[in-house]
Amino acid sequence: MESQRLVLLGPYPPPQGGVATFTSALFEFTKDNGIELWAAGDDLPKGPNVWAIKYRRLGLIPILLRRGYKARIVDSFYFLVEYPHYLMVPVWLLFKLVLRFDWIKVVHDGSLPARYEGFTPLRKALFKLSVGRVHEFVAVNGDISRFLKNTVGVRQSVRTMNALLPLPAGELAAATPKSIEVLFERHDKVVISTGVFIESYGFAHAAMGVERVRRDTGQDIGLLLIDGGFARDEAYRSEVLRGREWITVLEKVPHSHVLQIFRRGDVFVRGFRYEGYGLSRIEAVWCGIPVIAAMGEESRGMLLYEFGDIDTLTKLLKEALAGSNKENIASWGAVFQRQAEENLERWKEILQGQS
Repeated sequence: MESQRLVLLGPYPPPQGGVATFTSALFEFTKDNGIELWAAGDDLPKGPNVWAIKYRRLGLIPILLRRGYKARIVDSFYFLVEYPHYLMVPVWLLFKLVLRFDWIKVVHDGSLPARYEGFTPLRKALFKLSVGRVHEFVAVNGDISRFLKNTVGVRQSVRTMNALLPLPAGELAAATPKSIEVLFERHDKVVISTGVFIESYGFAHAAMGVERVRRDTGQDIGLLLIDGGFARDEAYRSEVLRGREWITVLEKVPHSHVLQIFRRGDVFVRGFRYEGYGLSRIEAVWCGIPVIAAMGEESRGMLLYEFGDIDTLTKLLKEALAGSNKENIASWGAVFQRQAEENLERWKEILQGQS
């Protein structure tokens, strides 16, 4: 009897982002176990088990027709549940009926519970159609799990399994490009933040906090914004950057270079309002940098503030830049490493369909 085809479906960097990082890391650790990668990204790995898709152009249809029959598809994309697309949902569900594949939906988007009541009637109808056809859910935090069970009322199995995985070999050991080294020579200290230029990622808050620290201390503190590039509000971007020549923006940064930036920085700020799990926070801890984060699912070993509370953010920036909280970083890094290794084994089981 032929074994079931196992598929990892999702975004792949670049552009950067926690879900793309998760997809690339999980495939790196499972690619020798017969797992296929169906992914959208600008720099996919080469190999007979890698299939590039253009999901915005219904690019999933050819690969589904060729390789989807009775497959087990572990899906980290967002256009069927988190942001249900008016065309892709019915097409996907029709193919699911015909091709009889198992659909395991990984829900990464921490904003979904807050956004759901604001869905239009059409989007809510598409959402309900989708969730009714999922074989099994995997939610990356408890809030999403509770939302699926209590608010949506799904009857399928819902596992809670965060997206933290070990770093693939060699990523932390990669050499720091000279172009990155130069960035840190321009300022006394550098604060780093990752995300995109939309309000919920808090780049404006990070800029205001650093601006206050610069004013209060007289230090030349730089702010380095790593733009994931998957969304943008141009007016918001202009507002954040206007008159702040001490802000540097980097786009399309390879993941290994992001890690080298973390290692060279003085403080990492993650100001996302709707954190699903918070992979970048953990990676910053692994790189030995103090982390200041808006309240989210993962907060151990970090300095916390409420989204939008600039006063507290400024206070924490001053503490972290003065050396506060450094003594706990290495110990928490070891805790997260053990958890990541345990998670990897559980994600392998999810891909293989083991309970």
